[in-house]
Amino acid sequence: MGNNDLQGHPRGLSTLFFTEMWERFSFYGMRALLVLFMVAKAPGLEYDRVTASAVYGLYLALVYLTALPGGWIADRLLGAQRAVWYGGCIIALGHFTLAIPSTGTFYLGLLFIVLGTALLKPNVSVIVGELYAEGSARRDSGFTIFYMGINLGAMIGPFICSPLGEKVNWHYGFAAAGVGMVAGLIQYRLTRWRLGEAGLRPKGYDPKSARRGWMIVAAAVAAIFAFALLAIAGVIRLEPVRLARQATRAIAALGLLYLAGIFFLARLDAVERRRLIVLIFLLVACVIFFMGFEQAGSSLNLFAKDYTVRTVSFLNRDIAAGLFQSLNPVFILTFAPLMASLWVALARRGLNPSTPAKFGIGLILLGLGFVVMIVASRRLIVAGGIGQVGPLWLVATYLIHTLGELCLSPVGLSAVTKLAPRRFVGQMMGMWFLATALGSLTAGLLAGEISQVPVADMPSIYLRIALITASAGAVLLILARPLKKLMGTAN
Repeated sequence: MGNNDLQGHPRGLSTLFFTEMWERFSFYGMRALLVLFMVAKAPGLEYDRVTASAVYGLYLALVYLTALPGGWIADRLLGAQRAVWYGGCIIALGHFTLAIPSTGTFYLGLLFIVLGTALLKPNVSVIVGELYAEGSARRDSGFTIFYMGINLGAMIGPFICSPLGEKVNWHYGFAAAGVGMVAGLIQYRLTRWRLGEAGLRPKGYDPKSARRGWMIVAAAVAAIFAFALLAIAGVIRLEPVRLARQATRAIAALGLLYLAGIFFLARLDAVERRRLIVLIFLLVACVIFFMGFEQAGSSLNLFAKDYTVRTVSFLNRDIAAGLFQSLNPVFILTFAPLMASLWVALARRGLNPSTPAKFGIGLILLGLGFVVMIVASRRLIVAGGIGQVGPLWLVATYLIHTLGELCLSPVGLSAVTKLAPRRFVGQMMGMWFLATALGSLTAGLLAGEISQVPVADMPSIYLRIALITASAGAVLLILARPLKKLMGTAN
């Protein structure tokens, strides 16, 4: 926790900043192509939009859902540092598998990315938290700086991968994402020494339990690949939309059962129980937020493709639709330093909003972003459902959504490390991503609904999303004070 060199932050923060930057380069570079590739004519997959949106939601859900066992593997078997390394290697393998022009390898590549992200994503955030002393005033600021690394990669990824994929060859775009992950692995290996003891060893390691744990992991991985290969071979027939609906119910039940088990069976003390209650409220808010926010890669990506003017006059050509995916990270890089400074400045004056209040503000801003889409879709109705609207509608939507994200997502990562019982911190970070998974899965189903309705029905769908998200935000603002009391010193 010493050796500070980043304006008082630990030196290891720079290692994690660039590791996550390159991982997000690969993730968001590929994500910008995913739905567009699935609906494109050959050599795309030629899926209908409902199916493509369901596959997109399932993929994102699995990426985040597997963070729970990924956190367990780090906590009990590997330690967070080794989990990040092995996860990055598997992610790179996944992207290069996607670069092979075959439907079968497409799904195999997605599976590799899911498994690799399970190890890397929750545990890199855990290491960030362990770099700081408990109660450090710089922790929230540190997570916001870390979040800037995420979004630097997310900004660059679509700029590289989208033109390559949409304009040259889809599989070149997927390969470029793999190259980015390899760059991140090289950087991590060379600067890993800066992390010191943070995340180096598993917290609950026991040799006998570890042997059983590895046997469980090996059996689970074998079962996953056997199922995947049978599906690729056509022996098992999967219906993405039906599977997405069933998975929504299953994930919700899994999350509730897990939290109930921790609350009632894990022998928590009174302080840990109160903090867990607050964390449950934040997890529900996370689900609702990402239900709306993850329209970016699906329905809003298709809106950019079909209904948005993308012609650059001085180039006399259309830009790739996926480039709009860079707007969110561009805005985060612009506003994240201001937000980080704002939280610190408000804290000095005793005016810093509590974590639940920040979540409420974020949800309300998300709802306001969809109000912009209501107006944009109504302009299409006035035009008879044909033609396109200017790009500023999407720009405004992404800007407002970004401000909401800055109030919720980096603060949420920090809140998990502060509110989770210490012996369950990796698994609770997995629960954060499980909530994100549920929101993403719901987003995929909702995107399928949006993509198949006529333009005349779009405003009503956007209104429904706006009302749900803004109402949830208002409830959190009302409950902010009692929830803050339950948090105690973890504010």
